[in-house]
Amino acid sequence: MHVVDAHCHIVSDDLTAYPRAPIGGKQSEWAESRPVTADGLATLMDETGIRQAVLVQATTAYGYDNSYVLDSAKQRADRFVAVGTFDPLRPDAASALEAATGDGGLAGVRLFTSGSTVPVQGEWFAAPQTHPFWEKATELDVPVCLQMRLGPATKQLEEVLERFPGVRVLLDHIGYPDIAASPSGAGSEVAELARHANLYLKLTHRNLERLQDAGKEAAGFLEPVLEAFGARRIAWGSNCPAAEQSLPELLRLAEEVLADLPDSDRQEIFSGTARRLYPSMAQIPALEN
Repeated sequence: MHVVDAHCHIVSDDLTAYPRAPIGGKQSEWAESRPVTADGLATLMDETGIRQAVLVQATTAYGYDNSYVLDSAKQRADRFVAVGTFDPLRPDAASALEAATGDGGLAGVRLFTSGSTVPVQGEWFAAPQTHPFWEKATELDVPVCLQMRLGPATKQLEEVLERFPGVRVLLDHIGYPDIAASPSGAGSEVAELARHANLYLKLTHRNLERLQDAGKEAAGFLEPVLEAFGARRIAWGSNCPAAEQSLPELLRLAEEVLADLPDSDRQEIFSGTARRLYPSMAQIPALEN
């Protein structure tokens, strides 16, 4: 099966060419203790059987400087596409987005809204100042990865999706639903969001670990989410190397949790969805099963 990793990170070992500049000035633990370079990731992908990957900017290492993911994607255009961290509050957000995507090299952008290294918490991604960004993302058909937590921020997420129904939004880590507390409750919460036709889910180890722990009760989450969204709106991502597990272990985790799904659904989650969201990936022929 052709496999695409829709969410992984890279960190260069060349501090001169790619100096660290994490948002908030605090670098994440994984970027220091277990960084993976673009070359290293390509090797891991070969060993794991992953054909293509979406390089999501390591915001907690480089902030808004997307140079490394851009350079790496250009060097391996058959393997990688780059998704860069973007500031939608900047006064020139619309023109900057247009310059950064297309010929600028970014296949998509990511808004990083929460976490231990973010200096300002809150749902600023829906502020009126961001509207020119969302309008331009809709016009350019640029996929926007949104790193946020469901709960207090859900209202703002829906506000954006209702105001800009044409923009394609990928909810990183499915918004960290509380699967451990109640798989069925979390499944219902996420399934309700499916009415927004251009909202996509990024399924990663942060969700899969909880689903594995839930055992048979995992169906209480997966069934309503899959029924509501369909596999064509769900993409798997490893979150390597932010995840502590190795890349082969992360792929195996996903395969085990999703083993009972029809082959057609698994193909969409493991490659089809990502290749539609990032059309340049689809220019590379998919591997046969």
